[in-house]
Amino acid sequence: MSFLFLKAYQSLVIFDGYIRRNDFGRLYRRVRNCPVAARPPLADAVDRIGYAIDLASIWYWKKVLCLQRSAATVWLLKRHGVPAELVIGVQQLPFRAHAWVEVSGKVTNDKPYISEIYAVVERC
Repeated sequence: MSFLFLKAYQSLVIFDGYIRRNDFGRLYRRVRNCPVAARPPLADAVDRIGYAIDLASIWYWKKVLCLQRSAATVWLLKRHGVPAELVIGVQQLPFRAHAWVEVSGKVTNDKPYISEIYAVVERC
C-alpha cells in the first residue's frame, strides 16, 4: 500500500502543477490520452486506489481540489487497468463546477447522486 500511496501523492502533485499554471488543456489531454493498461485490474483496484488518493489528500500540504483529485484518480485507475472517466459538471444557480470519477457509469469518489446535481459537460 505504501507504493500506491506514493503514486497517489505524486499524481496529486502533477495535476496540482497543471492547475496552478492554468494549463487545463494539458491536464485534460494527460487524462484523456492515458491508455487503460492491458492487464486485467485487481478486483479491489477501485477501492484501493480510492483509499490511496484519500490518504494522500489528507497528507497533501494544501487543500486538494475536486479536479486535481479526480484527474489523479482517473490517471491511476487507467494505469491499473480500470476504464475510468473524469466527469466535469456544472450547476447554473448558484453557478458551480465540479469534477468526479465514474467507472462503468457509477460514481466512485463522490456521492452517488452527484450527477443529478450537476449537468455533465465533459467526460474523458
